[in-house]
Amino acid sequence: MTENSRPQPPVAMTIAGSEVTGGAGALADIKTFTSLGVFGSLALTCIVAFDPENDWAHRLTPVDQETLAHQLQTISAAYDLDAVKIGMLGSPATIHTVAQAMTDLKPRHLVLDPVLICKGQEPGAALDTDQALKAEVLPLATFVTPNHFESLSLSGMDSIDNVADLKEAAKRIHDSSGATVLAKGGVRLSGPDAVDVFYDGSELEVLSEPKVGEVPVSGAGCSLAAAVAAELAKGASEIDAARTAKAFVSAGIRHRLDSRLPFESLWQGGFAAES
Repeated sequence: MTENSRPQPPVAMTIAGSEVTGGAGALADIKTFTSLGVFGSLALTCIVAFDPENDWAHRLTPVDQETLAHQLQTISAAYDLDAVKIGMLGSPATIHTVAQAMTDLKPRHLVLDPVLICKGQEPGAALDTDQALKAEVLPLATFVTPNHFESLSLSGMDSIDNVADLKEAAKRIHDSSGATVLAKGGVRLSGPDAVDVFYDGSELEVLSEPKVGEVPVSGAGCSLAAAVAAELAKGASEIDAARTAKAFVSAGIRHRLDSRLPFESLWQGGFAAES
């Protein structure tokens, strides 16, 4: 085998913010890609640093639009991307820059973790960000992974209290966006299991794993969407990507990391540790 014909890993890009402790955001995405055998690249949108002297409050610093555009241009020129995952964008300007780049790139798989409320933002800015994300990025997504709050917002439902409600939310989000949906119930729904609902317009499947505690773990949502993107990049079907992502996150929660932060963090190495 010649050097130029050696096997190459799939390549994915994450467009996300840096949560500097490594528990969530872009660092979680890259660790997920690597754990699942995918080469990861990163276009950084913002930096989130906590304030340990002020009850660990969020401090959000956006990346300027020219720098973000340069990152997107470089990565798109360097690689034939097998999948793109979008996480925290943080502002209408960033959403517009990313939407323009994705319209030009037209990735085969565009997985959106629809972070509708960015912690640390003023309410008015958060609402503007939500509206811009729904208008400019959601229509470009091929796969979307809303959490309980995001499912309420995207579906227009007043409440999601059980699995039947979550199924209805997944159907509504698919019908309005055209994207395949993995709606996350997680620990928000009562019962012994963490339940998510997959719906692609024809196939509906409930994905369930035993709950590990009743408190959300940092990085679970980021890692789930990144795992879906990684599996799609490797050629998996959408339902198989969702199943693997669910198992990946569940293992990461079982092997979660304690720290002096006011929350626990998912460990992306948990899946390999259990394999």
